[in-house]
Amino acid sequence: MTAPFIHPSAIVDQGAKLAAGVKVWHFCHIMPEAEIGENTQLGQNCFVDKGVKIGRGCKLQNNISVYAGVTLGDDVFCGPSMVFTNVINPRAHVVRRHEFRQTLVGRGASFGANCTIVCGITVGEYAFIGAGAVVTKDVPAYALMTGVPARRTGWMSRRGHKLGADLRCPETGEQYVLENGVLRIK
Repeated sequence: MTAPFIHPSAIVDQGAKLAAGVKVWHFCHIMPEAEIGENTQLGQNCFVDKGVKIGRGCKLQNNISVYAGVTLGDDVFCGPSMVFTNVINPRAHVVRRHEFRQTLVGRGASFGANCTIVCGITVGEYAFIGAGAVVTKDVPAYALMTGVPARRTGWMSRRGHKLGADLRCPETGEQYVLENGVLRIK
């Protein structure tokens, strides 16, 4: 097992838990009680708040803050400068720490550059959030979400390909089935 790599310019507070193979690059800050799973990579200038849980094999590109209340499953990809929030109605002069809303992200989900995830939602496994999208509601598994506000504009395979009308992954041939608005592998 490879020990975590922490760039000399990064700050990892006492009490943070970094698993084997984690890489923390330039100017990151990991707060106490944060947990980061095996082989996860944090690009330059990332912030991980107190108590956040990040799964195994995740990739957080540059300039991402993961605030208290956010949980990322395994193999989640976060594109450059995407945003998670944790308070629905922030005010500088009002303390709302007791109002943080939970945001849960399922395994294999991908977030495009500069998208915004409003707190208090669940993003299903292997969902794909397009660059610049603003997500304000729960996202079903495998959904392709684009626009402001984000709407489902298609379905994605586990391998990250937009599914056609036949709901078959063009790379693997996996067949998907849509039943009552829920997509699953056949």
